[in-house]
Amino acid sequence: MISFQDWQKAELKVAKILAAEDIPGKDKLYKIKIDLGSEQRQIVAGIRAFYTKEELEGKNLIVVANLEPAKIAGIESQAMLLAAKDSEGKYKLVTIDGSVEPGTKVE
Repeated sequence: MISFQDWQKAELKVAKILAAEDIPGKDKLYKIKIDLGSEQRQIVAGIRAFYTKEELEGKNLIVVANLEPAKIAGIESQAMLLAAKDSEGKYKLVTIDGSVEPGTKVE
């Protein structure tokens, strides 16, 4: 269990996927360019087996925006997208319903 104060430290925001590209030699990873309203960032995510690049582009999803950047496959990942595994073990992105501007804080 974590305290409510600890939970409040996480900045969950709406991000729009601008582009996704393959990472050479990494068959599970995409480098994903996102719009957070006031800035653009990149995320490295292991969702290539579950989504095509075309399916990702334009999606609005939820990211942890204030997570410390990490190097994945030699590329800096500057946020973390949220996803859940379904009963078949496939990842499903946590997306936003309707029209919400990139950068909007999730409360």
